[in-house]
Amino acid sequence: MARFSIPIKGRLSSDVRLPPSNLVVQKTLSRLSRPSLLFLVLEWLNDDNAQLCAPLLGEEDDGDGFYPPASSIEELRAIYADLQHRKGSKREVFDRITEGDWQHGLTLYQMALADAQYLQDHPTSQKWTAYRIAPLKEASYLDDEEQPPEVDKESLILPRFHPSSFIQSLQAHVLPDVKAHYHFHRPQGLALSILRIFLIESPYSTSMTHLSSSLPPTDSDFDSSRTLYVAFPDASPFVYLSKSQAVGSLGASESKSFRSLVVEGIPKALSRPRERYTLKPTNISTKNLDALLHVRGVGRTNAAGGGWGIYADKKKNESPLDSVLPTPPLSEESSDDALESATKPNSKRKADGPDDAKKFVKRARLCAQARFGDTAKIDDGLGIERVDIVIEDPFPNSFQSVPMGNERGPEDEADIGTSKRKGGRRSNAEISFENHSDTGENRPDAKIWVPNVKLTFHGPHVFAGIRQLVENGIIDGERMPGWLTGEEGVTVGAVRHGRIRGHKGSGL
Repeated sequence: MARFSIPIKGRLSSDVRLPPSNLVVQKTLSRLSRPSLLFLVLEWLNDDNAQLCAPLLGEEDDGDGFYPPASSIEELRAIYADLQHRKGSKREVFDRITEGDWQHGLTLYQMALADAQYLQDHPTSQKWTAYRIAPLKEASYLDDEEQPPEVDKESLILPRFHPSSFIQSLQAHVLPDVKAHYHFHRPQGLALSILRIFLIESPYSTSMTHLSSSLPPTDSDFDSSRTLYVAFPDASPFVYLSKSQAVGSLGASESKSFRSLVVEGIPKALSRPRERYTLKPTNISTKNLDALLHVRGVGRTNAAGGGWGIYADKKKNESPLDSVLPTPPLSEESSDDALESATKPNSKRKADGPDDAKKFVKRARLCAQARFGDTAKIDDGLGIERVDIVIEDPFPNSFQSVPMGNERGPEDEADIGTSKRKGGRRSNAEISFENHSDTGENRPDAKIWVPNVKLTFHGPHVFAGIRQLVENGIIDGERMPGWLTGEEGVTVGAVRHGRIRGHKGSGL
């Protein structure tokens, strides 16, 4: 089978087949487990999907092949259902798919269902970044010149979203000269829809580039293909984007350019005449979709996070249009465990007697409850795995902090300020904040020394871990800054004068 090249401008049809030896097919199917692979095949053979996932059927059995074709889809369903009820290896199922029932090729629709199954089995396999859909004001003119549109912060208008119309507009505005396949699906237990964009060829990676090569192109030459996911929460002014994933050794710059094109094209596809939108970063990235839906989903959108949540009515988040049933309230087992661990003899902070220990633990628990409220529980399923903070506060300039005989004048302080960052590795968070830092009064004085301090928190649930440290008295909850409670809803931020500033100037 020759390398396919379809001369069309629109999106690729779902019935386009890839050979089983293709690198995309091999990688997509091999990462699924045996139960997931069998469940996926039975989904292919469903009555709703049988037309786009048609297997190889044969009326007569010639007996030459190792996997003789079944006579009907019902017979094939019975074969794979029997494989579900007996033990075996994943290789057995994989070989039957690629060398037997679908040896003539698997469609792009089948590959999309396989990726959706993997995303269902591994919900933390993608890292998502939230963007806010912001309406724009009408164009203004100054001296007969059109000014750039401004964000209308007072407008509550949300764009209408229809999957087929959105895909058509996205293809026209963003990817008019590439070959891509689009597929929508809804994950179980999540109130959102996920769009899978599978890009096969672009003007920079096309089959025409192989004409000058002496070697003929192969069917498995799909190193340029990449996949991007876009999640649309129900009735929410936000959209989540994943990182662009390449099958082969694709350059990072090309993957980032493809993702930036999609970021620029989504508001264009959502816009209509006299109703324009733009995407604004919300400085939060995580692998947990439940956490994103909690802080950047429908409802208050984290306007009452942390301890402020006690003033918000939880019923305001419930809607009769919710597609997911509400979960029962959490138990207080985590708090009881924290109480037991804090009363152990080998606790970090020992008290004089049992009464003092009980008072100390009770005060620490009350302080944690006041600072965190009902959030940051270890078993709430809303864990954020990484938080990057850059401290931009100036060093305190007081005579107590300067030893005798080492006084420095303004000139010396200016020299220190200019040489504060001479070498060493710098993180991505620090570089981005230096590139997008505010100017004017928000920038610290050049004569004031600002130490280079970066904080990075790692763990399955960062803010729940900080809450446990407060409950055990390791962190003073009364003096702890508010951004350590997660109430700001950011994972990348800069702290200046005690208050956090979001990435690229966004945030609360």
